[in-house]
Amino acid sequence: MKGKIKAVLFDLDGTLLDTAPDMANAANNVLRDHGLPPLTKTQIQANTSHGARGLLRAGFGQSRQGIDIDQLRLAFLDHYANSICTATAPYEGVDTLLSELTERNIPWGIMTNKPSFLTKMLLPYFPFLSQTPALVCADTLSRAKPHPDPLIYAAGLINVLPSDCLYVGDIENDIIAAKAANMYSAVAAWGYIGEEQNPVEWDADLTFNSPVGILSLF
Repeated sequence: MKGKIKAVLFDLDGTLLDTAPDMANAANNVLRDHGLPPLTKTQIQANTSHGARGLLRAGFGQSRQGIDIDQLRLAFLDHYANSICTATAPYEGVDTLLSELTERNIPWGIMTNKPSFLTKMLLPYFPFLSQTPALVCADTLSRAKPHPDPLIYAAGLINVLPSDCLYVGDIENDIIAAKAANMYSAVAAWGYIGEEQNPVEWDADLTFNSPVGILSLF
């Protein structure tokens, strides 16, 4: 596969940034407001990449009967926006990976299902991410992942054919979206993969145990 890939697109949460501490804190604030216990480490690991709804569904469990998850999500977003980068950090090797891709003139971009207003609040804390020429969020287009449109649009922003791109993410929907967009797909095995999930079943083209491993393709 080396030599076939000309660009790399990345998911954000659980792939470039470990946002779990701050997202879990926001979810726990909502749970506390409803008299429920905080999320367990296992719940956080398995659900952070599924966003606010994933974390809240895990935390409320059977208690969410009769509760409007979309309304709870609004409360989550308020808490999260107020403390968006207290403990968030890049995964080890991400800065090296992106610096090397830039040095080698390999285009790269970010395609995340995080809302744009939160993404644009968060990225300035990490200048090496803010430099990306392609940033596509959940609400950039009318459809988000796992629909392929956002990935195809992101490829256009870096002037590369989808078939020449690799998309790296940590949940099955990332792999589904990449395949639908006719991109190579890779599992970020360092990300938020729950114990009950089996990435082998996702049928991705590649799996990497660390961000810098991606450099072996170039």
